[in-house]
Amino acid sequence: MAELADVSDQTFEAEVLKSDKPTLVDFWAEWCAPCRQISPILHDLASTYGDQVKVVKMNIDDNPNTPSQYGVRAIPTVLAFSNGQVVEQITGARPKAAFEEMIQKLV
Repeated sequence: MAELADVSDQTFEAEVLKSDKPTLVDFWAEWCAPCRQISPILHDLASTYGDQVKVVKMNIDDNPNTPSQYGVRAIPTVLAFSNGQVVEQITGARPKAAFEEMIQKLV
């Protein structure tokens, strides 16, 4: 299982917006049960698609600026970025197929 890199308000621009690969950002929190539910899915997808798509996570409790900038009002929220722009969003726990479909649109 691939380990997901943590991004912060400080590293978001370099790691996500200027990434040479499409990037999924998982906005999560320690206390969020649905976040823990989708975590293994995202780790699995990072293992499968890691050479084509970057998958990272951001703890919203530690990094309040970026989630608010992108209108994240509920977690988990996964945003797909391509060329520095949000191209798709999934909010809430969803089956693996929903996240795989999101990745397929990026690759």
